[in-house]
Amino acid sequence: MTGAARTDVEQVELANTAFYEALERGDFDKVSDLWLDAEADGVTGDDDDRTDESVDGTADGDAISCVHPGWPVLTGRGEVLRSYALIMANTEYIQFFLTDVKVGVAGDTALVTCTENILSGGPPPEGGGELGPLVGQLVVATNVFRRTPDGWKLWSHHASPVLAETDDDEGDEPPS
Repeated sequence: MTGAARTDVEQVELANTAFYEALERGDFDKVSDLWLDAEADGVTGDDDDRTDESVDGTADGDAISCVHPGWPVLTGRGEVLRSYALIMANTEYIQFFLTDVKVGVAGDTALVTCTENILSGGPPPEGGGELGPLVGQLVVATNVFRRTPDGWKLWSHHASPVLAETDDDEGDEPPS
């Protein structure tokens, strides 16, 4: 993180932006660095005698989770990072235009909600040298960050597609 960010909210905004920029560049090392690694990041329990465990008794590192649109819940650092490697390997071009970004910080946890306006392109058609057709997608996302000695790290990412509403849908009445 840069020293320019004075508040927790600004630092979380920078971490959130860095996450999407790393995805756009296909920078797997940076994406990996931005995800919480409880052991490496020195994340420990609160100052009292409790340890941070999830409901099922797993430690923070195993509680890392990610839901990509249309995917099941991925848990654990390895599974989450493998999903990003797979996405990056199969996406020629991706750009995120974030809107409706809201950041809230409570202690060592931060919540970011936003709309991901995604423009992506696949591999070129057979025999063609250009990028495949560009596709737009609207996704709402929730990113949960944890404060670490190395800055704010992603703890959970959940993205869900926004179903497009057509003019035809507005006047439809439910069947009788």
